[in-house]
Amino acid sequence: MKEPFVVTISREIGSGGRTVGRKLAEKLGVRYSDKDLINALREKFNLTASHIEELKSEKKNWLADFIHWVAPVPKAQNIVDTDSKFIQEFRSNVTTNDVFKAEMEILEGIAEEGSCVIAGRSGFFVLEDHPNKVDVFITASREHRVARVMHKQNLNEEQAAAVIDSVDKSRENYIKRFTGTSRYDARNYDLVINMDPLTEDEAVDLILAYLNAFIKD
Repeated sequence: MKEPFVVTISREIGSGGRTVGRKLAEKLGVRYSDKDLINALREKFNLTASHIEELKSEKKNWLADFIHWVAPVPKAQNIVDTDSKFIQEFRSNVTTNDVFKAEMEILEGIAEEGSCVIAGRSGFFVLEDHPNKVDVFITASREHRVARVMHKQNLNEEQAAAVIDSVDKSRENYIKRFTGTSRYDARNYDLVINMDPLTEDEAVDLILAYLNAFIKD
């Protein structure tokens, strides 16, 4: 497999996509980045786009150093601690635009560090010019998603459905606002996987097969 490569995992809540991304990164032996890492980076330094530029001018490799500290390869998900004493309260005056710009810088920095799996965070759009990238969308039926959210969050069916509806709406609005496209548009992805008939490990194997077929040395 040609390196460095980036695999972005976009997913519906309750589909199991976050776990698929983590397991994929473990099998590939590369860094895994999800919302915990991004939030840790942002909140640690109260990052906005302007703060990032200030830090860049002070220390060229500040982002690389912090990424290595908070998320060493290959099991980043076991390192990030969003309750850590190092995480500061996020500034209430930071706008959604500030957040998106900061996340763009952070994702680009993570991709520059080497091969990685990135879950969510508009990675398919932010890293669209990366020369060796595969974009995956993980979906599932509503019944599948409701059952999983009920189990994971200890909710009843009505509560789980409400969570799904709220998160779906929020994510779609966010993606449309900053990318001009829908997260449900299959043309944004190289591979779309329906989790209904699959286990997480089987989904990982499908992605690995795709990578081996289409990312050649």
